[in-house]
Amino acid sequence: MSALKLVVVTAGLSVPSSTRLLADRLAEATARDLREAGREADVQVVELRALARDIADNLVTGFPPPALRDAVRAVEEADGVIAVTPIFSASYSGLFKSFVDVLDKDALTGKPVLIAATGGTARHSLALEHAMRPLFAYLRAVVVPTAVFAASEDWGANGADGSLAARIARAAGELAESLVGRPATPRARAAEHEQVVPFAQQLAALRAR
Repeated sequence: MSALKLVVVTAGLSVPSSTRLLADRLAEATARDLREAGREADVQVVELRALARDIADNLVTGFPPPALRDAVRAVEEADGVIAVTPIFSASYSGLFKSFVDVLDKDALTGKPVLIAATGGTARHSLALEHAMRPLFAYLRAVVVPTAVFAASEDWGANGADGSLAARIARAAGELAESLVGRPATPRARAAEHEQVVPFAQQLAALRAR
């Protein structure tokens, strides 16, 4: 049985980033649970910080640069997605939302998704339920029940009670369970995708005439 493709989308802005750290821990836990269930996972990380300029260019021109096109295709072809964003002003970051806006409206339909976020204080944790979960529900993704929020106090000695580790384990287990028994997404769709000319490109060609 072929490996499942797990794509991790992380919108952390700093280096190092607590958002990326949380994303990596979720991916590791999910891959471990899948191995225990007899399935291998091919994990690919999409770091939005590196794509910020490409995302902005695509929003104003309609033409995704190669790196952004590859990232979008990775999400479209994924069997499961882990989406992690920092919380700004009680919601997901602008960079995170801009990437979601680039995706095709059907890219996440029926796809298992684990949502997670980081923030300076636990007071921002409700953003997962009033902002991120409705966003992915609108995109018709299958969001696992447990969302993971990591505040500053969850890292280091202050998080020694293991509550973050427990939340990560529970959410990863739910995502792995939703993927076990799921046939790997055929990669042949990539060739078909290459043959489709984006509407914006067709429109630009008409204007050129």
